[in-house]
Amino acid sequence: MAAVGSGGCTATAGPGAVSAGALEPGTTSAGETAHRRLKYISLAVLVVQNASLILSIRYARTLPGDRFFATTAVVMAEVLKGLTCLLLLFAQKRGNVKHLVLFLHEAVLVQYMDTLKLAVPSLIYTLQNNLQYVAISNLPAATFQVTYQLKILTTALFSVLMLNRSLSRLQWASLLLLFTGVAIVQAQQAGGGGLRPLDQNPGVGLAAVVASCLSSGFAGVYFEKILKGSSGSVWLRNLQLGLFGTALGLVGLWWAEGTAVARRGFFFGYTPAVWGVVLNQAFGGLLVAVVVKYADNILKGFATSLSIVLSTVASIRLFGFHVDPLFALGAGLVIGAVYLYSLPRGAVKAIASASAPTSGPCTHQQPPGQPPPPQLSSHHGDLSTEPFLPKSVLVK
Repeated sequence: MAAVGSGGCTATAGPGAVSAGALEPGTTSAGETAHRRLKYISLAVLVVQNASLILSIRYARTLPGDRFFATTAVVMAEVLKGLTCLLLLFAQKRGNVKHLVLFLHEAVLVQYMDTLKLAVPSLIYTLQNNLQYVAISNLPAATFQVTYQLKILTTALFSVLMLNRSLSRLQWASLLLLFTGVAIVQAQQAGGGGLRPLDQNPGVGLAAVVASCLSSGFAGVYFEKILKGSSGSVWLRNLQLGLFGTALGLVGLWWAEGTAVARRGFFFGYTPAVWGVVLNQAFGGLLVAVVVKYADNILKGFATSLSIVLSTVASIRLFGFHVDPLFALGAGLVIGAVYLYSLPRGAVKAIASASAPTSGPCTHQQPPGQPPPPQLSSHHGDLSTEPFLPKSVLVK
């Protein structure tokens, strides 16, 4: 029986071979339907999480009344994330406390070198979370969302410098387009687009978001470099990150706002909106860690673009944000750059080769009694093709 291979070639199976997944024309298997549904669900989760976290932080930081301490929110998010991962590991061990304790002793203490390797990215992620509060407190949510896409540029540059990765011409062009779009948006912000509260400093906000993008790019590439080939589940790695994040977050709290927190209390200024931010930051990243494996790079780029649009629309409704032609131009360039960068390296060549006429038949004979050759997976876990990884690190 003849089966169509990747690239339009016909592969003839040997005697007795049955082509897998043969369907009637126009029909779809249950597995394909479920996978498509999961892709749409993952798209919705990525868009909502990306946009809602930024909007909720902006809302909580601009509410009238007592302002909560951002460092305490970062610590609480790390604590909740660590406890959640601990409960999930407990469930994986079928509720056996002894097995869980032995597992954690082996993974965290006996293999302490792997644990210590997570200290550096955890420190950087903790710094990044604090910088995000500073940036969003001083920039409109839509402006921050657009500017924060510079993390794609920093991740790409660190990948080239630290991992000797190569980028295609299209990716370099998209990075230039990305930088141009962000520069236009920041020029609009510096020009005084819209009314600005007196306690907000766009210069401080820009410095914070640039530092956050640099730390995000370095942490992601460093994490891949030191842990490549190591074993560990998603929940174990996030538990280890949560342990370091809590400790380092407490150090940062003591250094930056220790006196004020001691005088007013750890939960000073906490409202339902603040708890919403903490829960979003703690559980949102873990939720993305679950669904992101169902989303390819194009879908992640599309989700990032939609989250920019959603943040802009919501900012108009919630915060009276004004979209002028300069901001629209810059945001449009960033959205286009994100989509172009997310395209697979061989997408254009694959489309061209599929549409090009062949000089003759492309028929491969399958020897009798031998199984068909395995299909190559299209997923690669390196950062050069995964620029949209969440902060909750995915480790297989």
